[in-house]
Amino acid sequence: MTATRTPVAPSPRAVEPAWIAELRREGAARYEALRLPTTRDEDWRFTDLSPVTKAALGPARAPGALAESDLAPFLFGHTEWPRLVFANGRYQPSLSRVAGLPAGARVGPLAELLVEAPELVEGTLGTRAVQPAAAALVGQNASAFLDGYAIVLPAGAVVDTPIHVLFVADSRAALGAVYPRNVVVLGANAVASVVESYVTLADGVSLTNTVGEVTLAAGARFDHCKIQRESAEAFHLATLEVRQERDSYLNSFSFAQGAALSRTNIYTTLAGPGAHATLYGLYLAEGRQHVDHQTRIEHAAPGCTSWEVYKGILDGRGHGVFNGKVFVHPEAQKTDGKQTNKNLLLSDTAKVDTKPQLEIFADDVKCTHGATVGSLDAVPLFYCRSRGIAEAEARTLLTYAFAADVLEEIRSRPVVDHLEELMRAWLAAGQRGRAAAGPETA
Repeated sequence: MTATRTPVAPSPRAVEPAWIAELRREGAARYEALRLPTTRDEDWRFTDLSPVTKAALGPARAPGALAESDLAPFLFGHTEWPRLVFANGRYQPSLSRVAGLPAGARVGPLAELLVEAPELVEGTLGTRAVQPAAAALVGQNASAFLDGYAIVLPAGAVVDTPIHVLFVADSRAALGAVYPRNVVVLGANAVASVVESYVTLADGVSLTNTVGEVTLAAGARFDHCKIQRESAEAFHLATLEVRQERDSYLNSFSFAQGAALSRTNIYTTLAGPGAHATLYGLYLAEGRQHVDHQTRIEHAAPGCTSWEVYKGILDGRGHGVFNGKVFVHPEAQKTDGKQTNKNLLLSDTAKVDTKPQLEIFADDVKCTHGATVGSLDAVPLFYCRSRGIAEAEARTLLTYAFAADVLEEIRSRPVVDHLEELMRAWLAAGQRGRAAAGPETA
């Protein structure tokens, strides 16, 4: 029995609304009809999911006892932030902290909201237009999810500090799968920031298939930072789908460092005039890691803007994939869209497949796209060496500089500092590995 074919029963705490039961039935039917995509599918031709289907994963077991100290390395030094913790897909109320929220705000586990006030998410959960590339993943998640987080803010509500959602896998998650389902609904001019972390406390093969759906009303602002640091043996599949109304603002950042194989889909529709989206990402891969990002920004209204920059650093036999599309509808005049993907290869065996795309059906637009793949430039490296900086240190400095500008787009300074530390540690470990391997591979 595999995780790709085994639905997980709904939470025993709740009797779900009829429309959720229908969502599950439709998801199971969609997955049964489509199965997981293969490399014969154009949007997946560089990412082979057969290791996931062959892994023989069942539902993740309930977690063992977790303490606050287990979470400390992942909290950015700010234990006072609102926090929701899920372990092996199950909500952990004793480790979660939700207080000081504006009047009318609902922040908590989705399973609880579906019991107490399901109408708050009925217009968002399961209603986003599923892109064909992610249809099977979303269907599988719909049929199997136990829980996830829900954030619902009324018009004008502002949450000043980031809401940290921590998805933890402990040793009991090995050979198991989890399916988080997350929903965000922001009323007119509401403001929220979410940091979504996926981490593991023990090595082991596991699967995370997470789906998030977001509705941004007129003038709403949503900052979303996803940090993926799962086990080097894990599989991570993620889909985020957003709908933006007039003058709303989405700022998305994806950081991927862990997992043997990961795929992140980020789709947003600029449905109202004046909406704006910025999509940034940084991915690091070493050994035989495979990390894939697919994005789609759909300009469906006039006067909207989008800016997208993804950067990858790949070492060893790491394989990076970027597939981004900006789609401009005929009515989306005055569109301004920019898309860039840059990749830095630290070894001769690292590999990147990149495909930025524009599809434009309006005539009064400004759209650009481009991609680069290369190694460290010899000129700045020579400059550093001529100033007495050792070669290993110079390589680390230049590699860090390559990524620093996208990290600075994260609006929370503690999160930026934390990711900078992770990247420096990753680069230092790579330098030590090349030094130990000898001059032929350094």
